[in-house]
Amino acid sequence: MSNNDAQAAETHEFQAEVRQLLDLMIHSLYSNREIFLRELVSNAADAADRLRFEAIQDESLLEDDPKPRVSIQVDADARTLTISDNGVGMNREDVIDNLGTIARSGTRRFLDAMTGDQKQDAQLIGQFGVGFYSAFIVADSVSVHTRRAGESADQGVLWRSDGKGAFTLEQAPREQRGTAVTLHLAEGQDEFLERQRLRQIVRRYSDHIALPIELEDEQGEMETVNQASALWMRPKSEISDEDYQQFYQQLTYDPEPPLEWLHNKVEGNQSYTSLLYIPAQRPFDLFEADTQQGLRLYVRRVFIMEDRENRLLPRYLRFVRGLVDSDDLPLNVSRELLQHNRLIDRIRSASVKRVLDSLERMARDDAERYARFWSSFGTVLKEGPVEDPGNAEKVAGLLRFHSTHGDGGQTVSLADYLARRHEGQTAIYYLTGESLAAVRNSPHLEIFRQRDIEVLLLAEPIDEWLVAHLSEYDGVPLQSVAKGDLNLDGLGDSPEEKPEQPETSEPVDALIGRIREALGDQVSEVRASSRLTDSPACIVVGDDEFGLNMQRMLKAAGHELPQQKPVLEINPQHSIIERLAASDDAPIDEWATLLLEQSVLMDGGRLDDPAGFVRRMNRLLD
Repeated sequence: MSNNDAQAAETHEFQAEVRQLLDLMIHSLYSNREIFLRELVSNAADAADRLRFEAIQDESLLEDDPKPRVSIQVDADARTLTISDNGVGMNREDVIDNLGTIARSGTRRFLDAMTGDQKQDAQLIGQFGVGFYSAFIVADSVSVHTRRAGESADQGVLWRSDGKGAFTLEQAPREQRGTAVTLHLAEGQDEFLERQRLRQIVRRYSDHIALPIELEDEQGEMETVNQASALWMRPKSEISDEDYQQFYQQLTYDPEPPLEWLHNKVEGNQSYTSLLYIPAQRPFDLFEADTQQGLRLYVRRVFIMEDRENRLLPRYLRFVRGLVDSDDLPLNVSRELLQHNRLIDRIRSASVKRVLDSLERMARDDAERYARFWSSFGTVLKEGPVEDPGNAEKVAGLLRFHSTHGDGGQTVSLADYLARRHEGQTAIYYLTGESLAAVRNSPHLEIFRQRDIEVLLLAEPIDEWLVAHLSEYDGVPLQSVAKGDLNLDGLGDSPEEKPEQPETSEPVDALIGRIREALGDQVSEVRASSRLTDSPACIVVGDDEFGLNMQRMLKAAGHELPQQKPVLEINPQHSIIERLAASDDAPIDEWATLLLEQSVLMDGGRLDDPAGFVRRMNRLLD
């Protein structure tokens, strides 16, 4: 720069808020450096949209260049990256307002001035200026050369700053209207001189900005690198199923077409568009704590972030893919703002309802397609009543379980279960366990099979948490068949074969007393069972206590549990019990312990001394 130019340049101090923003921007606000390109492209697109709007009333502003565009150019030798547009541009006052302050944004004043239909037409215009400062994340210095549309070429302005508290301003003629932002990249930022890297960033963050984004290649030719069309902003009547599926595959890289998609546009005091997909197959990281799944958040067609913290949808719906595009959130929205934003809360609530309503329709109208969904995502959906009590009943209606009904190959809904329950049945019976085979063969089911009373078989780890939070469905309580006292009086087939209490003889009563004495404080009670028809014994826990499977899971997770003493129930009609009751010299201590250990194993529990169990069994067999 010549001495005359240097004398012509004016130095201005940044507004105090700008200095604070620069420090935030560089050190903490953006953890991902590539975000600067998103912000600068977004600002350029906003300037083009603003010109388009102003040109409706004054066509001369388009000059001889009516087609809006954003261009990206690289000079590897000079280590510069330039993002330019042919938008509305800025004059000297605009530059001071927009690049020296935050509170006074030219675009914000422009939006505030709009009324009626003009606001509707201006919906794409963003909050210009704030994101600009992200350029200093990767640049030692930044220059902005700009001219406002409709003004003469000699009214161009050149702004320069190293981001350290001040900027210079000078007059610099510019033939083309619009703005060119040039970044002088800092050491270690060479990746942003690579065209392929820039192409990837644009396609990720700005693919659907509705004007061409061009990248200059090594031969000086301009290549459009984005789609230049936001599919979700088009009317649904203009979008084919193939369009929706292709966009899904581009969004997720999932080769399998989605099961369903939900495209909604909400207008009014808060305006946003959502495009949600229900996939057909489970992604590999669905159950990982740092899963990459999550809706994409856009603000006025500009990609802001992946919602990996489940602000837009609760975690139990993390299988849903797609995006939300808001007209009302600021472009510099932070994760902290998303935590305390009423618009986000409304979007979340409405999106949850749309997804659950869609699943209800699928379950009702297309059982085969819903079965495919359940096979992939049923386990995740079971987290719903735990995480989202307000929608617990609605989610519960979508759940499917194995049961003792039929051949056991089909899953049933809670509504199916209630439709088949016996007259007078006041509970939904279930049994949890470590595996489907374990619960299907549990001795707790014996009396239920004899009386043809259906029991739900819950064999996934999440099922223990589910039933702890889902206490009833449609007003009918859920009851574990392995907990508490069991009263099936009057239920099931052949009522005349159902005594109110198990019948015991005097020798059996004496045996129960001897077993109780032998086991001591290992159990809280030994009693005759009304549950068993084929097995000699089983264990039962209290209604408010953890079942053995839940105890095992909690201990495996490192939790200390209060000591629980189960009840040992004895089948008075079993041949082993009858022989023991009739024997005067049977080793009751050994038999009592063996019956307890067998019962623990059959309930999916773990023995503290498995070798002692084997030795004991061998002695009794000998």
